[in-house]
Amino acid sequence: MIDTNRRTFLGAGALVPLVAGATNAAARTSPASIEADLLRYVGFGNKRAGGPGDTACGEWLAAELESAGYTVERQAFLAPYFEETRCELTCGETTTGVYAQPIVRTTGPDGVTGPLVRIDGTGHFTGSMTGAIALVDLPFARWSSMMARAIRRPIEAAFSAGAVAVVVITNGPTGKVIALNSDGRQPMFTGPVALLAPEVAGPFLAAAHARAEARLIIEGTTGRRSAFNLVGRIDRGRGRWIAVSTPRSGWFGCAGERGPGVAAWLDVARWAPEALADFDLALICNTGHEYEYLGATEAMHAIAPPVEATAFWLHIGANVAARDWHELPGGWSPLPNVDPQRVLSLSPELLPLAREVFAGQLGYEAPVSSAVLSAGELDEVIRAGYSPAAGCFGIHRYHHVDGDDERCLNPQGTLAAAQGFRRLLTAVAEASA
Repeated sequence: MIDTNRRTFLGAGALVPLVAGATNAAARTSPASIEADLLRYVGFGNKRAGGPGDTACGEWLAAELESAGYTVERQAFLAPYFEETRCELTCGETTTGVYAQPIVRTTGPDGVTGPLVRIDGTGHFTGSMTGAIALVDLPFARWSSMMARAIRRPIEAAFSAGAVAVVVITNGPTGKVIALNSDGRQPMFTGPVALLAPEVAGPFLAAAHARAEARLIIEGTTGRRSAFNLVGRIDRGRGRWIAVSTPRSGWFGCAGERGPGVAAWLDVARWAPEALADFDLALICNTGHEYEYLGATEAMHAIAPPVEATAFWLHIGANVAARDWHELPGGWSPLPNVDPQRVLSLSPELLPLAREVFAGQLGYEAPVSSAVLSAGELDEVIRAGYSPAAGCFGIHRYHHVDGDDERCLNPQGTLAAAQGFRRLLTAVAEASA
């Protein structure tokens, strides 16, 4: 649950000062608004692209932009989906649920059978893989995407060696299944792939030593459904745009992964019309992020402002301000600070400004040059030619895990980040005047 002491922290006296010269109407981020937006986002439930939660969330954000004076446009496209009916792995007397890796290849109701064969993170295994169900034992990490070579390589090696299916143990900090971003255009592998929680993997790893027979069943409905990006514009005819973007979708509830970014983005959206009056504004919200930025790619083609007329692009990505945890014997205990595994990446010339603006904010106080490191949808922004640009990204402990719920929120950290984004935008706007 949210820290019960948050209201003391969020009192007006604790607000980080904004740059001098801001008007009273635009000067303060509302703690109550930040908290309400965080909880509203969480309340939409599962956020898979095109699903009921994602769609309802998108409609809410569109209505908020319209209330703030923006003209809203929706951009529809098709996103993959899978509705599970039965996904499980059985070996001997042990059966456990698995998570089907999108884009899903189903097995049929009888599943596929074969001996379990363990394969390590380098693609090495012992004996024959022909006709086997490969059990990929990933090294420990905060995993995020199936596109990572460390994950793809052993899966590809297994199928190349004759495996009929692959089950991946996503070893990470929670012991739960970590869902993995995937190509949104076509299946990545030649056979069915499932993900297995490390906390239930022990019996299957033991069985793999004996090449025990196993059965994998992945059954459900797969296809494509309509999803939409949205953009709110205030076109004053200045010919100089400031763009601010954020994703809203993900595999589960995405409270810490997406909630703080959405709340900070909304805060900027409400503040910007008055504070950035000398610029045209484009506030963009993408879906389909979990399909390797499918929505962001579509947005660049249709609803993004012209590259040559854009003065600055800020992308507010994952893990803006998720709660950190003490890992103690017997369980985890919440900490008041944010998870520090978050990165602020900017065009090189903005680094000195960012160090000043985000001083004291864990992770963000040590910004990196986007020429050295960028990730997520910021890559799409840079690849399209927008410069200068900035973006944030990160992987908190519950990233892509079903337990990324209200417990992972950090309202005070979200407040500080939102104020930092305001200060950054104001300073860049003043330099561009």
